[in-house]
Amino acid sequence: MDDSKFLSLKQPLQTLGETEQLISFLESQNTFSFPALKNGLFPAAIAHESTGYQSIWVRDNIHVAHALYAVGNEKPACQAMATLTDYFIKHRDRFDDIISGKTKAAEVMKRPHIRFDGNTLGEIDEKWAHAQNDALGYYLWFYSLLLLQGKLTPTHDSLELLAAFVRYFEKIRFWEDADSGHWEEARKVEASSIGTVIAGLMTLKQYLDQNENWSQFTFGKKHVPVEMVDELIQQGQTTLSQILPAECIQPDPLLARKYDGALLFLIYPLGLVQGEMAETIMEDVRTHLMGDYGIRRYLGDSYWCADYKEMFSEDDRTSDFSEDQASRDKLLKPGQEAQWCIFDSILSVIYGQRFLQSDHSDDYENQRLHLDRALNQLTTQECSFGAYRCPESYFLEKGKYVPNDITPLLWTQGNLMMALHQWKQTVKARS
Repeated sequence: MDDSKFLSLKQPLQTLGETEQLISFLESQNTFSFPALKNGLFPAAIAHESTGYQSIWVRDNIHVAHALYAVGNEKPACQAMATLTDYFIKHRDRFDDIISGKTKAAEVMKRPHIRFDGNTLGEIDEKWAHAQNDALGYYLWFYSLLLLQGKLTPTHDSLELLAAFVRYFEKIRFWEDADSGHWEEARKVEASSIGTVIAGLMTLKQYLDQNENWSQFTFGKKHVPVEMVDELIQQGQTTLSQILPAECIQPDPLLARKYDGALLFLIYPLGLVQGEMAETIMEDVRTHLMGDYGIRRYLGDSYWCADYKEMFSEDDRTSDFSEDQASRDKLLKPGQEAQWCIFDSILSVIYGQRFLQSDHSDDYENQRLHLDRALNQLTTQECSFGAYRCPESYFLEKGKYVPNDITPLLWTQGNLMMALHQWKQTVKARS
């Protein structure tokens, strides 16, 4: 099938029927295929063993599961979260040992592992940047949300696990803990990680308040009081207000970062940042990070920089650079960062939700703009990975922007699926 069919369906998307026809076409092309393991977990990408993306990342699984849930596909979302819960319960000693002081959070490999073998729920021995508070915060947020909405039922073990999360965040002082965050790179105190933990704690508190479960909320034989959760939320919010709208304000110029696409997730799906601060973050991303093909994660991002495949072997392209990022950064030429495909869809969803509340034409036009950009990021017939696939990013190869090897990325698929779902709500509201 040539791309003319897709192009004819994609424009102008004025009606609900046209939108549903486009979605049906993409579904027929397996654009929204989310193959899971038998236990319900999702690999980060499809059929790319050389990239290492067949492993399970906690963060990616939450984003994919939430996307499915957001469009009404609850069963696979709940299955993934139930299995992630089994994984964390299996390895709860990671939390317990740090809480008790038996091991130190400074030893990154001793922290809870956020990347693991999905088939066995076993840990991977390979050195990795496991200091990722955002991944743990996302789990706490979405699992608590599913409990809050009655989609999952807690057990004694899972409630104790949630209590362990609270005590762990207290122990590491998450509001000042330097972690590797969304992009698994050099450790710093970053707003996107702090905000994700806050969202998790707030949703957990909502669930416990609603169900009056505080009396059963124990870690070991010790009760975990509501006051502890309230204090952690307050500590996080105080620090977050000092950092935003930046990602990191540490004085070290190698760590300080004014703009970062990860901050968008505090607006959606987490709903933590709203109003003027959300507007500032969105405009910062659109003004400073948006390119012709996608949106940069941040300025100076060397991952999949120009001619990346010529500089790194297959085994080294996705290696852990968290302790030696400078060696990769020196290869980047200014303005030649990879442009990612996970952000435009999120911006489209945010503007779409705003339009339903405001009925402002600017919100409508921005929703359409970012949806069009996301659709234009789909691969074409000439792509070696196949047509209508959702890449992780576009990078410069011999002077031309092309999809990187992590195509398709399930996170990108989930975000585009949500953007089209949100567009349907807009079309209905305008009809």
